Amino acid sequence: MRRLAPLAILLVFAAGCSKNKPGEKVVAPLPATVVGTVPKAQQASVPAQYKNGDATAGKQVFETAGCKSCHTLKDAGATGTVGPNLDQAKPPLSLVVTRVTKGAGAMPPFKGQLSDKQIADVAAYVVKATGGNPTG
Repeated sequence: MRRLAPLAILLVFAAGCSKNKPGEKVVAPLPATVVGTVPKAQQASVPAQYKNGDATAGKQVFETAGCKSCHTLKDAGATGTVGPNLDQAKPPLSLVVTRVTKGAGAMPPFKGQLSDKQIADVAAYVVKATGGNPTG
């Protein structure tokens, strides 16, 4: 028992020397460099039926399907403020197709209201008019 008393006193003393507050987690610092690889971003694919749309026909779809009332697109004279400003967003083809077919936020899906050809055309138009990525 005599041997345990000094050991117990030493342990109590060592515990009291901690710089951390009670309940505070101790986190190891991050290394200066990390070795490894970062996966490459995958390009979104566009279903075949939405590729090769006619941008000229797509302008007509944009103007008649209600797109102008929500979006800003200078080429169409559209000044809507409900949806994103397409001139600033410069969306890639894959994003335009996804938003038109499935909708997002305040935008309803147009799949079923517009034909696949009309969706392909309006997507081609938006990408061409804004300078977005026509392959992505």
